[in-house]
Amino acid sequence: MKVSIIQMNSISDKAANVAAAEALIERAVAEERPDWVLLPEFFDWAGGSKADKLANAETFPGGPAYTMARGQAIKHRIFVHAGSIMEAIEGEARIHNTSVVFNREGEEIARYRKIHLFDVTTPDGASYKESQAVKAGDHVVTYDCEGVTIGCSICYDLRFPDLFQALAEKGAQMIALPAAFTLQTGKDHWEVLLRARAIETEAYVCASAQTGSFTVGNEQRQTYGHSLVADPWGHVVAKASDGAGIVSARIDPERVARVRKLIPVAEHRRRLSALA
Repeated sequence: MKVSIIQMNSISDKAANVAAAEALIERAVAEERPDWVLLPEFFDWAGGSKADKLANAETFPGGPAYTMARGQAIKHRIFVHAGSIMEAIEGEARIHNTSVVFNREGEEIARYRKIHLFDVTTPDGASYKESQAVKAGDHVVTYDCEGVTIGCSICYDLRFPDLFQALAEKGAQMIALPAAFTLQTGKDHWEVLLRARAIETEAYVCASAQTGSFTVGNEQRQTYGHSLVADPWGHVVAKASDGAGIVSARIDPERVARVRKLIPVAEHRRRLSALA
């Protein structure tokens, strides 16, 4: 299975972001002929205020980001893992941070709402309070992609290995991680954590990132980029350059099986709660 990972620099302009995502998918199809494409976290929006997010959130099915991703799946007969989209919640003054996945026929086959929310002050003093605008999800989600089981995660989820173990226990051979890692945290933690999660789960980890800057009020914030694919042994087998673009790799389920046979961590794992 060939995968293409899309790296973007989304801004506070929904129409421009959706158009940019569509153009990058078109380019990936033309240049790489992938079976599966991954967009980054909140590819449809970055920055702005909480009110802006609420005003630009979508009700599924429908909305420009959802419709574009579904249309690309149908047009090119590919799987589209639509990174994450701002999903409106009826009766709520918050949104969900939601991945939606479409098969080659444009059928929605998975929906994952980000579980762990980024309420953090980074080393440069910037405060991120995702929970003020986003409501957390509460389901671990996997789906089948023509015989490959894919697990869902989003950005800050990366720091919680229990989620990745839960995905592995549900059979995940590949885990998708759309993200918008900050420059401050990304430069030190991004690749280390991605490789660690791949090694721990003995699965491929495909991570699509936001890159460059966006505006929140009068403040410019920077994202790290460096989208990549790590294999089940923890090797980085593909990595994006700076700026918006595409990186591709081939996923081999037999490699997952070989690594898991070589070091059968799933068989050796002991439930520590039972030993306490």
